Amino acid sequence: MKKLIAMVAEKTGLDEKQAEVAVELVLDFVKEKMPPAVGAQIDALLEGKGGLGAAADALGGLFG
Repeated sequence: MKKLIAMVAEKTGLDEKQAEVAVELVLDFVKEKMPPAVGAQIDALLEGKGGLGAAADALGGLFG
């Protein structure tokens, strides 16, 4: 997640704390809109425990 926060800070000009708040806000919003399994996959991915394949598989079920 640190890498994502750093990228947001760099691209937007926000300081690190503001970028962290922005990232957390967006992630919370996205996870609210997704099934719980997808939210868990997003958390695992950001913690370095999951792979993109698992997240893609979870999302794939949403779109047929």
